[in-house]
Amino acid sequence: MYFSLTMNVIENYINQFDEPVKSRLYEMRAIILAAAPQASETISYGMPAFKQGKILVYFAGYQKHIGLYPHASPIIKFAEELRIYKTSKGAIQFPIDKPLPKRLIQKIVKYRLQEMMHEAKK
Repeated sequence: MYFSLTMNVIENYINQFDEPVKSRLYEMRAIILAAAPQASETISYGMPAFKQGKILVYFAGYQKHIGLYPHASPIIKFAEELRIYKTSKGAIQFPIDKPLPKRLIQKIVKYRLQEMMHEAKK
């Protein structure tokens, strides 16, 4: 279950973290927005999320990594590019001490958009 919120709630989530997690979360948010400019922000399962009809991706901050939760199919699709990151069925961990892979994240988000549009046509 999810509900729409103002940006302030997302900012409140991000601002609860200390640096460098806070900066990485703001960076992740900007990367996702650049790839999906029509998506709206929400909080779902206690995490920031972007939706466009339904949830596109989630992201979250942790002490040692930023989590991106794009569902399982993008992780399979981009497995080769993601091989240097810790992944699971629906999650990717980007270490705090490394730059976020902007292009890869944008490709994942755009893939999710295409996937959702294809599903909607069915």
